[in-house]
Amino acid sequence: MSKDLIGFWGYVEPKIVKENKEKYPNADFIDLDVPIGAPDSKITPNAYCKIIKNIFDNAFYLKNRIIKILAPIGKDKCDSGFFAAKILKDCGFEVETLKYEAEWNNGEIIIPISKSNLPLKEKINLITSGIITPNTGSYEECKPKFGFWGVPPHDLTILDIFPNETHVYGWLRCVEANYPADLELESYVDKDVPTVFYAQTFCAKNQLAKYLADKYNGLYVDADGLANNSIKAKIEAFIKLR
Repeated sequence: MSKDLIGFWGYVEPKIVKENKEKYPNADFIDLDVPIGAPDSKITPNAYCKIIKNIFDNAFYLKNRIIKILAPIGKDKCDSGFFAAKILKDCGFEVETLKYEAEWNNGEIIIPISKSNLPLKEKINLITSGIITPNTGSYEECKPKFGFWGVPPHDLTILDIFPNETHVYGWLRCVEANYPADLELESYVDKDVPTVFYAQTFCAKNQLAKYLADKYNGLYVDADGLANNSIKAKIEAFIKLR
């Protein structure tokens, strides 16, 4: 018999995760942001953020198993998450809307994974999986040769292009630090580190990504769905030339 699932997207604060683990001890958590090969739910417009499309596709594909969805809808996610929660409720899902907008006070933050010498894809997988299962590992810090700013791409193969000495910035760093909605921390990069500023096509974060790329002489990249050879070649050239 298939196990019940609790769907979620974005960042869910530890207190809420703990409450739901205690309330539903036999359920597994599934990140609805991540592609799992689900068919097109045809809920969103064709030209729309692929991550939000994933949320709908995965939710409807797994509807008979999902007992609840934890849905961040504030600055810690986006307006599209706010709209998605409304639509999924209308479609019969149990949806708990969440806002976690704690602000960073410019103090010390704990981000060992973002600064580690692990492969970039592994860094990002550890950061996102840590939302549900906190990471307790020990990670060796490295001096950054490059930076990756942004959110987890739909196509994770983009991350294979980067060397291990790549530090993580943007929303992902905010998630590891437990400040997913703090704009100052999200905007921070080490100014002398060549950085790729990535956002998903049709995402509002493109505005910030483009601004920061211009400000810090970085590379601005947006991608929808699978990254084409042109996008990968652009990133490869930026890394080789810098």
